[in-house]
Amino acid sequence: MGPGMTMIPKPPAPGALEQEQFLKILSREEALARFEAALFPRVLRGELRKLAAALGAALAEDITAPIDVPPFDRSNVDGFAVRSADLATAGEGAPVRLALNGETIHCGTAPTLQVVAGTATPIATGGPLPRGADAVVMVEHTQPAGLDAIDVRRAVSPGQFVSYAGSDIARGEALLRAGTIMGSREIGMLAACGIAEVSVARRPRVAVISTGDELVQPGRPLGSAEIYDTNGAIVAAAVDENGGEAIFLGAIPDDEAELESAMRRALADSDMLVLSGGTSKGAGDLSHRIIGRLGQPGIIAHGVALKPGKPLCLAVCDGKPVVILPGFPTSAMFTFHDMIVPVLRRMAGLPPRSDAKVDATVPVRIASELGRTEFVMVSLVEGRDGLIAYPSGKGSGAITSFAQADGFLRIDALADQMSAGTEAEVTLFTPHVRVPDLVIVGSHCTGLDLVTAQLAHAGLTVRSIAVGSLGGLAAAKRGECDLAPIHLFDDKSETYNTPYLVEGLELVPGWRRMQGIVFRRGDKRFEGLNAKDAVAAALADSTCIMVNRNQGAGTRILIDRLLGGVRPEGYWNQPRSHNAVAAAVAQHRADWGMTIAPVAHAVGLGFIPLAEEHYDFALVTARKDRPGVQAFLDALGSDAAREALERAGFRPA
Repeated sequence: MGPGMTMIPKPPAPGALEQEQFLKILSREEALARFEAALFPRVLRGELRKLAAALGAALAEDITAPIDVPPFDRSNVDGFAVRSADLATAGEGAPVRLALNGETIHCGTAPTLQVVAGTATPIATGGPLPRGADAVVMVEHTQPAGLDAIDVRRAVSPGQFVSYAGSDIARGEALLRAGTIMGSREIGMLAACGIAEVSVARRPRVAVISTGDELVQPGRPLGSAEIYDTNGAIVAAAVDENGGEAIFLGAIPDDEAELESAMRRALADSDMLVLSGGTSKGAGDLSHRIIGRLGQPGIIAHGVALKPGKPLCLAVCDGKPVVILPGFPTSAMFTFHDMIVPVLRRMAGLPPRSDAKVDATVPVRIASELGRTEFVMVSLVEGRDGLIAYPSGKGSGAITSFAQADGFLRIDALADQMSAGTEAEVTLFTPHVRVPDLVIVGSHCTGLDLVTAQLAHAGLTVRSIAVGSLGGLAAAKRGECDLAPIHLFDDKSETYNTPYLVEGLELVPGWRRMQGIVFRRGDKRFEGLNAKDAVAAALADSTCIMVNRNQGAGTRILIDRLLGGVRPEGYWNQPRSHNAVAAAVAQHRADWGMTIAPVAHAVGLGFIPLAEEHYDFALVTARKDRPGVQAFLDALGSDAAREALERAGFRPA
């Protein structure tokens, strides 16, 4: 040890002599790796706050959606709830007359009358879609025909101006991850789910001490050979700036007993201790020798290959980080931001810092309205040649399209579209956005959240974009994602997924999930029947309404095979998720549909098993070695993920 060891008033703690091995220059990467390994994983200390008081805080735990949002199919415009089939021939020269039903559906009004063939029901924006209707026609596109009828001069497509149940937020969906910073968008999303309070990370208390006989606090006169204590103010401000609560304890003279006493008090009352000055390896160095007596393991690195910042000292004393920064302000702040901020922000549950604007390529065509400047929210992923900006596809009324996007791009008022392949500037919502470590584009499943949770908890960012199995395959072929979740059945080979792969893609088995017919318990048309007989019973009853799935969904392929070309009542009602199907049946807007067992059980519906489908992943081979992909593959094969999937009702492959 140093020549001053005989002057230490207390003998060194066991193991202190071994600290000598750390007194060598380490690379930045090795020093940081040692520091983080000694500190993490650790429990994020949380405190419960009312939603209104959570602004600016970081979530301490994951939040899943307790309900579907919206909780029912609802109208996006003022108009009339209709059956799209009734208006198939409508045009300017050939209006279709519809009789008005004897009720008007407002927000908060539960519909009581079914929309039967040849009728329409007045409905306000946000009103629940009545039974029998599968679209809404805008009031501007109709003409009154007396008091009890309207003429419609425009055809509508199924689902037009309808937001389906769960289309914004699906029950059981991973809503926000631990570490998410609570802004107004996040608060709005939680409020939409009825969540009144959340657990947020407590700001770590960081004691800040300056060391040196020459230091004088600002506001006092300087004596001979004295300097103002710049580091104390800078470090304290940087701590507050990066999620900590700085407690500045002033400057301590170079007296070993006094300094040790101050360091012990600081560690007892705080979560972290930062000192500046006193890190040279000469006889005058006191701080790093004291550390050996404050807790285990002690010094992690003393001397790091940084310029400036070489004399940085990193230590951990009984789970609390202790940092001794170089004395010169420039060196102190360089090392603080480069080496300490990542650890401090992680302790505070905050994401890494990032920039505010980026250039990105838009992979798909975005239609726009002439005459209006349009702002399109996008999610960023990394493609073959740079960033890719995926537009949000949930619609203008979706809370998550705003809360979960990374930023937005602008389409000029004179343009009616943004072509696929356009280079665009993306304005980020926050400087703390970073490109995700893993990008998943394709069919969504609540089981996916159970696997990716391990990555999120390990500090990796995961971007999951739900576009359906076929959309995911297209993105994988273009190299815009790492993995595309798919569940596509091939009639010719009677196998799942493999026949759809092309060169450059390989299959990663995921899990099996039971698809089946869902109905309300007690419905004697379905009770005790197998899937084939249940569908036959439904088709034999003209009053029995189905709810379908969207084109491109793997579930839709199963439905069409089961129906054999028949188009029963409700066939054109085509929501985009399993949750919306279950909601339609549970809320009596439909009598049967097809969904997966976990979703059916979650809302207490009857379930008739049909087929165990394969939910697998098309892996882009060229991206296989990326750390995020390897972390996902490890998580997928882990016992923890398998157990979580089984508890949720899935069967791991």
